[in-house]
Amino acid sequence: MRLDLITIVVDDYDRAIEFFTRALGFDLVEDSPSLTNDGRPKRWVVVRPPGAETAVLLARADGDRQAAAVGNQTGGRVGFFLRVDDFDAAYARMTAAGVEFVSPPRTEPYGRVAVFRDVAGNLWDLLGPA
Repeated sequence: MRLDLITIVVDDYDRAIEFFTRALGFDLVEDSPSLTNDGRPKRWVVVRPPGAETAVLLARADGDRQAAAVGNQTGGRVGFFLRVDDFDAAYARMTAAGVEFVSPPRTEPYGRVAVFRDVAGNLWDLLGPA
């Protein structure tokens, strides 16, 4: 058993792909035409950190209820955690790419951490070794 996909609701597919692939360094695994349950066109967009098994499905908000969830999928808490081997290099690359960090790097018992916002406004921890 494994966790295969998680969904992040976004405003725009292409902007989200750009953020996840360029700013975070994820791979674009799939970008295929698809249909909603009632037959309207959408895309099936999957990104994943290099070498990871679990991926992120980028789902464009469909309707007011989903649009209201963009950027607040976890009620304002950090809800996503990106672990890297080289914290300083990842932090520098992401900062140079324009990623908004909402806290400076700090050291905790579990390692180095800095909180950042994704393209939709959700909060993530960038995590690295102590």
